[in-house]
Amino acid sequence: KTGAKMAATMSNVDEIRNRVILGEFDIKNVHTTDYPGNYPGYDDTWNLQKFQKNFRIDVVQMDETSLEFDMVGIDAALANAFRRILLAEVPTMAVEKVLIYNNTSIIQDEILAHRLGLIPIKADPRLFEYRSAGDEEGTEIDTIQLQLKIKCTRNPRATKDSADPRELYLNHMVYSKDMKWAPIGNQADVFADANIGPVHGDILLAQLRPGQELDIVMHCVKGIGQDHAKFSPVATASYRLLPEITLMETVEGEKAERLKRCFSPGVIEVENHGGKVVAKVVNSRLDTCSREVLRHDDLKNAVKLARVRDHFICSGVTSHSKNTDC
Repeated sequence: KTGAKMAATMSNVDEIRNRVILGEFDIKNVHTTDYPGNYPGYDDTWNLQKFQKNFRIDVVQMDETSLEFDMVGIDAALANAFRRILLAEVPTMAVEKVLIYNNTSIIQDEILAHRLGLIPIKADPRLFEYRSAGDEEGTEIDTIQLQLKIKCTRNPRATKDSADPRELYLNHMVYSKDMKWAPIGNQADVFADANIGPVHGDILLAQLRPGQELDIVMHCVKGIGQDHAKFSPVATASYRLLPEITLMETVEGEKAERLKRCFSPGVIEVENHGGKVVAKVVNSRLDTCSREVLRHDDLKNAVKLARVRDHFICSGVTSHSKNTDC
């Protein structure tokens, strides 16, 4: 009995240390408690070898616009440090100086300059240097020059009774694709295959009417989000704890179907075992932890909802999605 009691106690302590429990009206074990001397029999002193053994990063999904990876074996403070580094300390290229030679559109110069600064630029910042303080002109090693020169005119081929601006006018919608790269020095040779310019060409910058025009030169420099949000490489960076769903009893029949509907798609599936429909946890990672199941009196005791304290699911969306709807 003593051994069983000790085992149960140890199991309870492990749960307190390693799991955040989601209850019907509260959340338990929220705070980290595994610091040295807090639990008899546990060695929680930090050492590098132990950290290296337990810590790992698994890339789950990655493409040109988003990244999802798992960080396992660290505390929330470190996970948050990674998030803040992504937001504020990873350099990118962005429009820093806007030279407006002509702007006869209805958009004020400063508003237009602000919009241009938020356009994500496709360029590898590792190939450029930071511009020196006090350097107003810039060189080929620290500056990308873009040009926007466009004028709206009437379409001579438009029908007489047409009222559609898309048919009546030419160049009346100014998009980011109209920003053209103007190489400085030897950039045309060095970055011949880089395809420097806006990441997306369909970002609306301004609307013009016949006679209105824009003549603008932009200087893009290397910077970090700590200096200005336009340099932030991610539109959003976040993390969440890995959900853990445990079925405490067998759930069959109509209850199994109802249990499935309580969770996000793909979390719970029903299987046929000997003519009976039985619920099974398939992928708890997909759960949003809505706790919908706890609203059902006949189901809330059949499921245990938790989150793994040291397993962080980190996700980031690149600044390709920067907000330009100002």
